[in-house]
Amino acid sequence: MLTLEETLKKIQPADREGLKLAQARLDRLTKPVGSLGRLEELAARYVAMTGEDRPKVPKAAIFTFAADHGVTSEGVSAYPGSVTAQMVLNFLRGGAAVNVLAGHVGAEVLVVDIGVAHDFGPLQGLISRKIAQGTKNFLVEPAMSRQDATLALLVGVELAGEAAQRGIGLIGTGDMGIGNTTPSAAITSAMTGQAVALVTGRGTGIDDKGHIRKVAVIEKALALHRPDPNDPLAVLATVGGFEIAGLAGLILGAAANRVPVVLDGFIAGAAALIAASLQPACRDYMIASHRSVELGHQAVLDRLGLKPLLDLDLRLGEGTGACLGISLVQAGIKILTQMATFDEAGVSERER
Repeated sequence: MLTLEETLKKIQPADREGLKLAQARLDRLTKPVGSLGRLEELAARYVAMTGEDRPKVPKAAIFTFAADHGVTSEGVSAYPGSVTAQMVLNFLRGGAAVNVLAGHVGAEVLVVDIGVAHDFGPLQGLISRKIAQGTKNFLVEPAMSRQDATLALLVGVELAGEAAQRGIGLIGTGDMGIGNTTPSAAITSAMTGQAVALVTGRGTGIDDKGHIRKVAVIEKALALHRPDPNDPLAVLATVGGFEIAGLAGLILGAAANRVPVVLDGFIAGAAALIAASLQPACRDYMIASHRSVELGHQAVLDRLGLKPLLDLDLRLGEGTGACLGISLVQAGIKILTQMATFDEAGVSERER
């Protein structure tokens, strides 16, 4: 298995020449130039990312990483931590929203226990890569050690590499972890410099009092740890989460294998901030599926320079938005490869 340093060195920018060639074909298709908008952009970017000039519609997989968070003891979530394990079982039974939407677009759902505070034992379909039974309460101590943060990153790297070897050509990010908008907001504030209150939303639906408490918890934690934004591993270790680390590693591992990554919402965005800080070139392989209702997501998108495909008032996570984004990537690829050019169709082009 590659080390983190080897993975970062392996990531190269997307192929600009491939982007131009794909766009040249798109411009010759039987339509006005640019008339299919961002579907054309997705098709051209897919070619640039993968190096496939006439790609087939790829196999897709959603990786839903699950973990618990010690900071939930501070009352930052409307749901008890036990829901994380319960939802893992729901994913495995196929009863969650991500299962429905993944089925809709023909993607498989891969559920990863990277830090759930529950002993599942051997369980069919569950990918067990548990680092610990949840993070520690980062209001009083670092969420995890730097070593554990690195291990969690490498879990994602490894799973992305295995997926690429199995022929997965499109990876979607998913998450499950009660309380995980709190570390995501902490990471976003630390990495972007935005005030905590401006990037902290209501997560699963906390009331005004709970939101005030959540903001105060994050502010106190950042004041305690003072994580350096130039040291993304330190930010991840002090105020992050295991599923966020796993997703960051997944993004890096996918980029190292030239596999495009469709990001879900705010939690995936926090992971992407860590990944992009570790290796800026991995941004070339990111596709933002949607803009979350979560307050800090726009700050994440702005920092990453990503324009979301959809804005549907989503805030569930799990990989639901990524599923919908995958459907648009698939559509773009079909436009590129299945539409006829003016020459092929015998259609007259625009008069100049």
